[in-house]
Amino acid sequence: MKNKIAIIPFGDHLAGHFAALNKAWLKKYFEVEALDEKMLGNPKLHYIDKGGFIFFATFNDEIAGTVALLKVTDTIFELSKMAVEEKYHGKNIGNIMMEFCLAEAKKMTLEKVILYSNTTLLAAIHLYEKYGFKAVTDFTSEYKRANIKMELEII
Repeated sequence: MKNKIAIIPFGDHLAGHFAALNKAWLKKYFEVEALDEKMLGNPKLHYIDKGGFIFFATFNDEIAGTVALLKVTDTIFELSKMAVEEKYHGKNIGNIMMEFCLAEAKKMTLEKVILYSNTTLLAAIHLYEKYGFKAVTDFTSEYKRANIKMELEII
């Protein structure tokens, strides 16, 4: 089947794709911060082993994008490290990954999903708003680039 998009779970053999996709995105728009290096250098330790999840979007069986759900508490997860390889932009992959993550959040009966972003990323902010995320006014972030926090009530 042509132009088939699928979502697959993290496996150790995919850790390099997780790092490469996110570093390419970060270098294009911002910079790779020390916390990024740490988390991307060992995603299994920083996401999976702490109760979170990493997913990949494939396009015709090639890795095209990635997204993570980072456990904050038992009922709050952070949508984290979403990136789509540039050659796959415009193929609805961001929407598909978002819908998949929100369906997972509902299955897990989470209270909310949060995310941190930057208001210069108009397409990303539009995507988050399209799915119901709302800006939070009072927040702090460990990332220098984050100037907006958004959240979506699930329950």
